[in-house]
Amino acid sequence: MKGADRDTEYMALALRLAAKGRGSTSPNPMVGAVVVAGNRIVGQGYHRQAGGPHAEVVALQAAGARTTGATLYVTLEPCSHTRKRTPPCVPLVIASGPRRVVVAMQDPNPRVSGQGIRALRKAGIEVTVGCLCEQAEQLNERYCHWVRTGRPFVVLKAAMTLDGKIATSAGESQWITSQAARREGHRLRSEVDAVMVGIGTVLRDDPQLTARLVDRRSNQPSLRQPVRVVLDSTLRIPSTARVLTPVAGAGSEIGTIVATTAKASRLRIRRLRAQGVTVLVLPAQNGQVSLRACLARLGRMGISSVMIEGGSELNASALRAGVVNRVLFYVAPLLLGGQDAKAVIGGRSPKLLAAAIPLMENRIRRIGTDILIEGTPQTRGSARRT
Repeated sequence: MKGADRDTEYMALALRLAAKGRGSTSPNPMVGAVVVAGNRIVGQGYHRQAGGPHAEVVALQAAGARTTGATLYVTLEPCSHTRKRTPPCVPLVIASGPRRVVVAMQDPNPRVSGQGIRALRKAGIEVTVGCLCEQAEQLNERYCHWVRTGRPFVVLKAAMTLDGKIATSAGESQWITSQAARREGHRLRSEVDAVMVGIGTVLRDDPQLTARLVDRRSNQPSLRQPVRVVLDSTLRIPSTARVLTPVAGAGSEIGTIVATTAKASRLRIRRLRAQGVTVLVLPAQNGQVSLRACLARLGRMGISSVMIEGGSELNASALRAGVVNRVLFYVAPLLLGGQDAKAVIGGRSPKLLAAAIPLMENRIRRIGTDILIEGTPQTRGSARRT
């Protein structure tokens, strides 16, 4: 097997290992590492959770003395800075004595970007960059978007009928899609940092917005829970709303963020904060909480991904604002019909087809009795690639 083919094979394994950390590493990226000596894998590992050992550390410790003269494959540039909870990886890599390091992609984080690679080369280690770079970028698209823009990667998720309705004329929406689709929805919640809805959804459905999953191996409920974010420009949210109740997640209580505007009562703000709710007073746009301002604040709070699970008006606002990076439409084989049934995207329709929002990079697959349509909306302000 040629050298380039070997590099691709081992890096593909490192990427598969990295993907095992999906949903548990944020705000850190998913990273995998493999140590190869004499065409044999002598160590491998991945970053399991934020605050835990990095992939390189796990793989190098597994390899032990066999790292001397070996090749280390890692899906992201090793870190060299100290402004984090764990020690930098570059000194350990250098001390372990590999002859060569193969890196899939440079870390876009300015604290790291290029510095780790330069330090390894300065130490006399041969460094190759770019093996399966596109796959590595795709794996960590949420992290890369957050680091480059300061805003979370936004997924807009909706369940709808074949004719694009998300609720009947009376507001009934449970359940349009199959149990399989709903189960996947809970899995998606467990993989994002936050779930966002508008106050209309809270008042109508009183949702929990939790990830209700059971680990098949331990038969225990999933501990990974998203932060709940409610957009409520005048603070109409009831103090008894289920979304305000803290839930256990990852060893701590995960609370709720309510984003409001200066129109909200100061008394209501104080009462919610006394209840343990984080209240953000943000600029308004067209009388509603500015989505861009909200996402910028969430990004500064370390939230790197958000899934919108709101109603038609929030869906329309997010698309108009150009903040949606991915749409997930779960389509059930049902027909509702009627102008008075709720459509998946609200607001006013454009007069010209030229103003329609195209979906690019589309994928379609079956989930239970439903069909999932996934794509990237090409709206003003959105980017084709993060």
